[in-house]
Amino acid sequence: MLSAEIIAVGSELLTPERMDTNSLWFTQKLNEAGVELKLKTIVGDDEERLEETIRDAIKRSDIVITTGGLGPTEDDVTRQVSARAIGRQLVYHAELETVLRERFRRWGREMPEINKRQAYIIDQAEVLPNPNGSAAGMMTEANGKLLVVLPGPPKENQPMYEDLVAAKVRAMAGGVLVKRRLLRVSGIGESAVDERIAPIYKTYPSVQTSILFSKSEIEVHLAARSENEEEADNALLELAEKIADALGPAVFATNGETLEEVVGAMLKERGKTLAVAESCTGGLIGMRLTDVAGSSAYFLEGAVTYSNEAKIRALGVSEETLAQHGAVSAETAEAMARGMRERAASDYAIAVTGIAGPDGGTEEKPVGTVFIGYADVDGTRSLRFTFPGDRYLIRWRSSQAALDYLRRRILKAEAA
Repeated sequence: MLSAEIIAVGSELLTPERMDTNSLWFTQKLNEAGVELKLKTIVGDDEERLEETIRDAIKRSDIVITTGGLGPTEDDVTRQVSARAIGRQLVYHAELETVLRERFRRWGREMPEINKRQAYIIDQAEVLPNPNGSAAGMMTEANGKLLVVLPGPPKENQPMYEDLVAAKVRAMAGGVLVKRRLLRVSGIGESAVDERIAPIYKTYPSVQTSILFSKSEIEVHLAARSENEEEADNALLELAEKIADALGPAVFATNGETLEEVVGAMLKERGKTLAVAESCTGGLIGMRLTDVAGSSAYFLEGAVTYSNEAKIRALGVSEETLAQHGAVSAETAEAMARGMRERAASDYAIAVTGIAGPDGGTEEKPVGTVFIGYADVDGTRSLRFTFPGDRYLIRWRSSQAALDYLRRRILKAEAA
């Protein structure tokens, strides 16, 4: 199996404010082509370190992809450093300068002379035109290895890779491809999932199975390597169905869908509507639901009722309920859900109230205590959770639990 490395270039990627997201996308594309990614590296705008990194990568990996550092400024060093790393010179391409000057004229400006640097390409390298930006990419073989030098912006490097590089990578891999499938599981721990499904996936040696814990769910990753796409797809589908049968309703997605996508599809298919009342999650559930295109077909409205006064005024929660049971209680969660459903005239309503921390916990209700309320035509229900983690994780896990509770209630009502 061919090996690959990705080198992300740019000092900004070494700060807390910026992340290298390119590597995630390229990892997926390389894996799909049957290429195993061995190393990801981030290097600042340091010529010596970058040259050393590229030279070492070419020695040990079959494919090396760099992203970033192809701009016109002094700190854009990838172009000249990549050439030095493989013992070549940069060669001027007049046609690239012409394209750049014409592009600037269309923008109503004259091209700064500094941009002329972008007309220099590694000797013997194939020019990768960039219709979405000013920096052309480069692709060349060096010592039997493939070096691909791409610009940093995803809107530029992704089309460039798909249109001009992907076919070359697939040819090098010999037609072997890797197909993937992702199952998402809620309400069961990682070890319990493995205990139930290990006897199943061990009978599929052609499929690699990995079980991972994310911030609020278990992910079961399946990867089938084959020269036949249909054969790989069939193996993945068969194994995914067997795993879903073994885990039951805990599996909420068999092809990587998010919980908000799954819940949205369930509501849309059934012609049902939803409203949401939130306290500690502060609108997170509403945001997740409306991130899904077409959510207006089923999501009516949401209310962020952080204070007791807001719960009374907007949702009709009684002062007696709040005084007797507190804002963080099953009674209040159910009252919030009931009030939200009545006011929105929705089929379903879910509500969340809890203590996200870091302060506000008590011995009876420590930080992480969350109540999920649910209301439908048959009445109200609630669940209590105690979530570990910091404020962010507690809020996220609360939103996940609320959506999953709704999903399970819909499934249970249909099974009854």
